[in-house]
Amino acid sequence: MANTYADNAFTSRQALDPGLRAAARFLPRGYALHRGYKIQRRLMNLMGNAGRIRHVPVAAVNEHVTVRLHRPAGLPVRAPAMLWIHGGGTIMGHAAQDDKFLRKLSHLTGVAVAAVDHRLAPEHPYPIPVEDCYAALRWLANQPWVDPDRVAVGGASAGGHFAAALAQRAHDRRDVSLVFQMLVYPMLDDRTGANRGGHKRLMWTETDNQQAWRWYLNGADPTEAAPARREDLAGLPPAWIGVGTLDLFYQECLDYGRRLREAGVRVHEEIVPGAFHAFDQIADKAPVSVKFFASQCDHLRDALAPRSP
Repeated sequence: MANTYADNAFTSRQALDPGLRAAARFLPRGYALHRGYKIQRRLMNLMGNAGRIRHVPVAAVNEHVTVRLHRPAGLPVRAPAMLWIHGGGTIMGHAAQDDKFLRKLSHLTGVAVAAVDHRLAPEHPYPIPVEDCYAALRWLANQPWVDPDRVAVGGASAGGHFAAALAQRAHDRRDVSLVFQMLVYPMLDDRTGANRGGHKRLMWTETDNQQAWRWYLNGADPTEAAPARREDLAGLPPAWIGVGTLDLFYQECLDYGRRLREAGVRVHEEIVPGAFHAFDQIADKAPVSVKFFASQCDHLRDALAPRSP
């Protein structure tokens, strides 16, 4: 169900956080995915390339999957590590779009980060993208320079969807031991936007969401594919969930966090009043974005800190 406060608030520009208002003037009211995805994918790739850092090491996981490695100097022989998954609605984006963010995150936390490039829907629907990401997670956990007892998974938007799905798979398959999941405004529930009753949104809309899920699922059972549909959340790793109140995913993030806590999972929710989808990437210098990033750093650092004997 759409959040009433967020929906009503978005009808007024005054509801936007003051630090985000200037950027919001230039943002699209959605991706118009009902018209297709190829132009949108090209545009996102072009914008993402603006953040690409040269000479980031790239490793092959298999013939379909690669990872970009961000490893700060001074790491221990067996380092804490996180697999990061980019956003883009499961149909767009690439790992290099997060280079600057991940370089900063890894240096401030002392955590090695591997950002995965996976195959995209609709050419490669469920379960191909999530299994690509899982292959990268297994690869990372088995590297000789990684401490297998200090491995995390994280991602933004659709990447948060995959991160949550990987945490569930790792729990069930028991071949990777995850200690933390960092879910940044994750795309968790295929039902969000199905009623088409909400107000217009910045960046990602109900129509976009429903179309992206249709392409990703391609007829697959959503109760298996959508992380929010999982009934039993017990035993999953501690979670950080961050989202703005004007984000389409606000309510599904709250619901997932509540259900995790009810299942005995430790959860920190970083709720940002007046923030829209991907606000921290678009206006990274805004005070709310700086605070949002600091919370990610603090919780990732604490979750992957060396354990006492």
